[in-house]
Amino acid sequence: MSKNVFTKEWLEAALIRCLRTIAQAAIAAIGSSVYFHSVDWKLVVSTALLAGILSLLTSIAGLPEVENG
Repeated sequence: MSKNVFTKEWLEAALIRCLRTIAQAAIAAIGSSVYFHSVDWKLVVSTALLAGILSLLTSIAGLPEVENG
């Protein structure tokens, strides 16, 4: 684990990455749902939140944004 984990700078970078991942997952889920002519909003939200959680867990291994200054 990096020495920069769980600092304020790390948290800000991890949350920004998490929100971007959530938005990307939501857009992908909506896009694939529209293709099938119906949007299942529960699926969109659960997919996006799971992607966000995975992003935060992955960030624990290190964030280049923080490590490189």
